[in-house]
Amino acid sequence: MSWITALRRRPAAGYAVVLLGLVTIGVGYGALTTPGSPASAATPGTVSPQTLAAGQELFVKTCATCHGMNAQGTSLAPSLVGVGAAAVDFQMSTGRMPGKDIGPEMDRKPVTFTPAQIHAIADYVASLGGGPTIPSAAQVSTAGANTALGQSLFITDCAQCHNFDGAGGALTYGKFAPALTESTPTQIYEAMLTGPEAMPVFSDTTITPAQKRDIIDYITRLRAEPNPGGFSLGRIGPVTEGLVGFIGGIGVLVFLALWITMKRRES
Repeated sequence: MSWITALRRRPAAGYAVVLLGLVTIGVGYGALTTPGSPASAATPGTVSPQTLAAGQELFVKTCATCHGMNAQGTSLAPSLVGVGAAAVDFQMSTGRMPGKDIGPEMDRKPVTFTPAQIHAIADYVASLGGGPTIPSAAQVSTAGANTALGQSLFITDCAQCHNFDGAGGALTYGKFAPALTESTPTQIYEAMLTGPEAMPVFSDTTITPAQKRDIIDYITRLRAEPNPGGFSLGRIGPVTEGLVGFIGGIGVLVFLALWITMKRRES
């Protein structure tokens, strides 16, 4: 064992230990972040060449004018290299892309392409640089989800922008968080993965896949909730309720005042 002691006394021994530690950490991190999760890089090898060719043809015809022939981005639109198939599917399945001149940029619009065409374009874009993949039906399934935890997570992470019931709300600089009343479970999951527009990215290390399903379960269940108090008034909270109550109350008081005045004149 004397040779080990001799090696430990050499000046380079400390650097070797540090280097070995860094390599070990790097290998461990790589093992934990290998492809396979919804946020992993796309695997173009699993997509048929025909699908990629069809996606490229559609991209060149409808997207390249703004995003560039190789999706490298232009002065009109950002690069799509590395955004992933999930981002493309979200933007196109909600009608936000291709860009239209009607309505705000963040609002839902009529969908231009079929699901098969959208997936082909998404696969082509993913082949250029990977990125988050489109979640499968099993990944967005809410079977066995914890609705109470989903409500807590939604209030903590989402309600500040989307309102506590998903009705949307105004943000700074003229932007707004859209309503979630028409969003599908896949679109909600993709939005959390990719962070469209002003929305932050909620990676699987921030909100786990199981917690994402809990949030989706809460949002979808909330839509079916009845309004036992009568009119929903948009379900955006006490502001509208107070406004309607104030205006209605003032209106009733004005009517009563006019009615009393007319009665006195008649007498």
